[in-house]
Amino acid sequence: MQISGHAAVVTGGASGLGQATARALAEAGARVTVLDVNAEGVRATAAEIGGLGVVCDVTSADSVKAALDEAAAAHGPARLCVNCAGIVAGGRVVGKDGPHDLETFSRVISINLIGTFNVMSQAAAAMAALDPLPVDADTQERGVIVNTGSIAATDGQIGQAAYAASKGGVAALTLPAARELARVGVRVMCIAPGLFQTPLFDSFPPDLYDALISKTLHPHRLGKPEEFGHMVRSLIENPMMNGSVVRLDGALRMEPK
Repeated sequence: MQISGHAAVVTGGASGLGQATARALAEAGARVTVLDVNAEGVRATAAEIGGLGVVCDVTSADSVKAALDEAAAAHGPARLCVNCAGIVAGGRVVGKDGPHDLETFSRVISINLIGTFNVMSQAAAAMAALDPLPVDADTQERGVIVNTGSIAATDGQIGQAAYAASKGGVAALTLPAARELARVGVRVMCIAPGLFQTPLFDSFPPDLYDALISKTLHPHRLGKPEEFGHMVRSLIENPMMNGSVVRLDGALRMEPK
């Protein structure tokens, strides 16, 4: 699908991968609405790219509906939806103080998995009502959805139970959603990034940062957020990309600690 001239919605757009994605889509000519719970950050990103910033809680059906309605009123119905909203919270299944805190586990699942599904399902419902667009002589599309997984879905480390479970769920959503939405011409893809230079890493001590870098192969560094944005653009523009989880990790494979 062509990006230029279409409306796009990006969650988690106040920083990190979401912010880079919003920039990439805006540079490609999309009318971008950025959603995030961070009011200051979401408005700053929107101002930078000439888009719309809307404060939104992805775990709330009402909040997402209101945000998508506001986006549609400003930019028209979105044909592109990229879900980058997510959090990281560590914790062992059984730690030194006992079992994993259930509230923390539930919060990670709620934001990363349920939040992704909430936005995806509401955006897909709106896309299904649109007229199809010709991609080529044999293909018509109504929209494209790209969700954000993680290599933790398959390479989860000790202490990543909640995060790995949430991202495993996002990955598992990909194929059934793509199969269901094929009938209305909406593609669904998932990107599973490896280690990327996001605000999360700013708080890491130098020794931990260096240890993570040592695990990377080629390129021998953390991924750049703009490289994630580039992948989003590539998936949107290639009509054969559907129903798959694409690793974006420079051949990184996380071994058990």
